[in-house]
Amino acid sequence: MQQQLEQMEQTALQEISGVQDLNALNEIRVKYLGKKGELTQILRGMGTLSPEERPVIGQLANTVRERLESALESKTAELKEKAKQERLAREKIDVTLPGRPVLRGHKHPLTQVLEEIQEIFMGMGFAVAEGPEIEYDYYNFEALNLPKDHPARDMQDSFYVTGEILLRTHTSPVQVRTMEAMRPQVPVKIIAPGKVYRRDDDATHSPMFHQVEGLVIDRDISFAHLKGTLLLFARQMFGPEREIRLRPSFFPFTEPSAEVDISCMMCGGAGCRVCKGTGWLEILGAGMVHPNVLAMSGYNPEEVTGFAFGMGVERIAMLKYGIDDLRLLFDNDLRFLQQF
Repeated sequence: MQQQLEQMEQTALQEISGVQDLNALNEIRVKYLGKKGELTQILRGMGTLSPEERPVIGQLANTVRERLESALESKTAELKEKAKQERLAREKIDVTLPGRPVLRGHKHPLTQVLEEIQEIFMGMGFAVAEGPEIEYDYYNFEALNLPKDHPARDMQDSFYVTGEILLRTHTSPVQVRTMEAMRPQVPVKIIAPGKVYRRDDDATHSPMFHQVEGLVIDRDISFAHLKGTLLLFARQMFGPEREIRLRPSFFPFTEPSAEVDISCMMCGGAGCRVCKGTGWLEILGAGMVHPNVLAMSGYNPEEVTGFAFGMGVERIAMLKYGIDDLRLLFDNDLRFLQQF
């Protein structure tokens, strides 16, 4: 048995010395010192020894165990240090390299355009008004001269919550709420920016988008005031050389109504691919506030008049930056957003 122990020790030390992997080293530990290891198997035969031999073999077994554990610990430390040095070599930092730049965020292009629109109109004396995005049918349609079953409601595919509650399809309800709160006080001069919702989804429409609507009510307000206001806005937003054109249109809440175009920024009105050869680009709708809307909101249409307009922020951004697909504004692609 003494010879077995000595032979096992010599073999184990050789294996420990030659191992190059911590997992393999652990396998050697189990092979020789585990519960079913070779040392245990040898010691199970001590029952056959004489009383005089047992202490000698027991002491030798303990010595062998201590030597193997010491060799294993030493080899473990050696392999860990080797692995550490290899990792450090792989992860070595070249301190002479320039630092990695920290990317700085900035405002989304829609936010930039919305803030610019607000600043332009606030500079003209408009106040900013806000209202709920989940709106009553009365404020979204009826108070704007769109009674139930009116065919013009089909122009705005709506998200209804109940029969009388929906996601607002424009920010015009804010105009009605403002008039109700201020009646019969004049002047009323507000813009209403915010999110609106319609069942549209393509390259030029989104189920959720942003609008800025404006309202002015006072005595002796005329269509000329509307045109002058929009011309000033167009020149501040798109450049001092811009001109505007008003085309007859229909909106149930204004009369007369107009679609407003600006002279094309690309060709200056000469005609190009962007403006489809017309020289003009549509930007918003506007008109004189309908007498029915004034009356339903508590104003006497015989005493006061007003004008209103509404624009899509996405539409303005697409024209300002030359974007051909509205969905790019919502894809959150940094390659696109970093251009603005």
